[in-house]
Amino acid sequence: MELDLPLILMVATGLTGLIVLVDRLFLRRKRQERIEALEQSGAPQENILEATKEPFLIDQSRQFFPVLALVFVLRSFAFEPFQIPSGSMEPGLQVGDFILVSKFSYGLRVPGNGSTIIPVDQPQRGDVMVFFPPEDSRYFIKRVIGLPGDHIVYKDLRLTINGEAVPTEVLGGKPAYAPTMVLGEETMDNATPVVKWLPGRDRTTGQAALWGGPEGEWTVPDGHYFMMGDNRGNSGDSRMWGFVPEKNIVGKAVAVWMHWESWTSLPSFDRVKVIE
Repeated sequence: MELDLPLILMVATGLTGLIVLVDRLFLRRKRQERIEALEQSGAPQENILEATKEPFLIDQSRQFFPVLALVFVLRSFAFEPFQIPSGSMEPGLQVGDFILVSKFSYGLRVPGNGSTIIPVDQPQRGDVMVFFPPEDSRYFIKRVIGLPGDHIVYKDLRLTINGEAVPTEVLGGKPAYAPTMVLGEETMDNATPVVKWLPGRDRTTGQAALWGGPEGEWTVPDGHYFMMGDNRGNSGDSRMWGFVPEKNIVGKAVAVWMHWESWTSLPSFDRVKVIE
């Protein structure tokens, strides 16, 4: 079972904020009354000093609440960091890349609900987007291929959107071509992604062939998006599990700010870049 860190952050912020509020409205006044009573009765100074101390839970909540609240607001409405967990977006995004996701690019949303509070913009073809797949609580990152109402065809490594073929150029030379991959460049409305196909063999003829993942034909329903990984031959995406509802959008991936592949290696900033 995976930890729901956003939910934990929301609960922690709410609990510490509630404790601080109750203290300010009720408990602090009672402590002050007790201090005044001790002073009037001529109690020893150490007793009075002890009475001025805040209980541990209140003291910790007062210190942590501003920090938690700031983090909660920033990650809910501004930017949130993520780490790329798989190779489904290679070659552009690699395992260990730390990316920054803009939470306001597609409008301010209710945390944990997905409803738009303030609309800003809509996803465009070619955007790299973080979202929750249908019936899945895990974060995914893929590229927006189909908008609501689009008709998508993927066959023979080529995309066709609304009857128009997406211009695709096979890239030659290393590292574009290696024994483990062949790269191609697609020209979309909002980006020019480099996609990855895997060399293999045709199951029928036994001849050398490229594997670009499942093929098919889809029409995107209203309020949904069709997503695909740039690593077409090794990506679990809308070709398998369907369309992404608008309410499942988390944000737009805008930059790689660090690369840290494992705890046994050192972080690197050689891959810092804007995501296209």
